[in-house]
Amino acid sequence: MLLRPEIIHRKAAQLKRRCPSGRMEQLAESLGIHLHDVDGLDRLLGMYTCRHKERHILLNARMEEAVRRMVCAHEIGHDTLHRHLAGGSGLQEFVLFDMRNETEYEANALAAHLLVEDDELIDLMKQGYDVVQLAAMTGTNVNLLLIKLNEYNRMGWQLDLPYLPRADFLKDLAPEGQ
Repeated sequence: MLLRPEIIHRKAAQLKRRCPSGRMEQLAESLGIHLHDVDGLDRLLGMYTCRHKERHILLNARMEEAVRRMVCAHEIGHDTLHRHLAGGSGLQEFVLFDMRNETEYEANALAAHLLVEDDELIDLMKQGYDVVQLAAMTGTNVNLLLIKLNEYNRMGWQLDLPYLPRADFLKDLAPEGQ
């Protein structure tokens, strides 16, 4: 069963207060998570693991900066919401970036709240921009923005969303030529 949307939103707000700059790498470090850029991950975007009480995020060294920021936020979502699942082989994102999986949806929802400011988004929505325009103006992927809007609906809003995000949208963002 999915976590209540208010819980995910509240946890994201707490994390944002901890790191007002909005830099996901800085947030991860402030949480005590070790970041590693790794070559040779093929199409694996990233993964989170916790071993011997040390938390690690491994990021594909060949990702574009915008994708890196989104993947890092997603992995912080796993640290915040699913640390207990991260033993053993970790949570490997190429396999699990499927929002039909509850943990992946929740990590994406937390990432969406981390990356898109509520006040800015609400102001832009009041101005009548569509979802594609909102994504461009907030500097995020349209599917991640749709997750945030879907979370608003789960909190009782009644937004008319034009479509649901593709379940596997993040795997399409893997670096080319690997």
